[in-house]
Amino acid sequence: MKKVNHFDTVNILGIPFIHTTMDDFIKKIEARLHNQEKTFIVTANPEIVMRANEDAPFKNVLQRATYITADGIGIVKAAKQLGQPLPERVAGYDTMLRLLQIANDEKKRVYFFGAKEPTLKKMIKNIEETYPNLIIVGSHHGYYNPKDNRVIQEIQATEPDFVFVALGFPRQEKWIDANMPKCQKGIFMGVGGSFDVISGEVKRAPKVWRNLHLEWLYRLFSQPSRWRRMLAIPKFMMAVRKSKNIVSQDNEKGLGA
Repeated sequence: MKKVNHFDTVNILGIPFIHTTMDDFIKKIEARLHNQEKTFIVTANPEIVMRANEDAPFKNVLQRATYITADGIGIVKAAKQLGQPLPERVAGYDTMLRLLQIANDEKKRVYFFGAKEPTLKKMIKNIEETYPNLIIVGSHHGYYNPKDNRVIQEIQATEPDFVFVALGFPRQEKWIDANMPKCQKGIFMGVGGSFDVISGEVKRAPKVWRNLHLEWLYRLFSQPSRWRRMLAIPKFMMAVRKSKNIVSQDNEKGLGA
């Protein structure tokens, strides 16, 4: 296993997932926060991995991230299939909540970028009620002109400790990759649909579904329009199996040489 910033990694179709538990990961992020080390977090599922293998610039963005965690049971199963098991999922939504709690406990500064304006307002209201001690230094909805620099200028001016970006992949990762270098500090994280869940507009799968690793199925029932996106999961598992077979064949050739 290769190491990335003190974590061992598991390479799944060219994407280096860190070998960690949620608790250990949060401790590391908290340490980087206190040291004001800029950090780019990606929580990747099979969809993101498949997109990266079809989009070379996006794959390059992911490979420049500070940490990539397994946001999806499909990633955990793939790692096991490759003989390099990961200890558990480190899901994006749960990670965001843990970081919000840290921001609340330590009165840190937070910026939110993404989602529709009404969703963003509902989410901020809920966050202010749940985490009253964190400091929201700014926010902007996700419908913006990419040539408009006001968002990054506001982030530069307010110097948040955490920047949560909910533009959906690959836009959120590409935005962070392009703009984090312009800032002096900050934990930057792409959070996909987390704003929708925190706002109350989308319900997360009940815990029993999550424990059974069926959160993807619950989302499909709740949002049938996602069925095309779900096709990435079987394609991903087939690609992992193929990559495992190629590695096995290469090893056999090496042993026979």
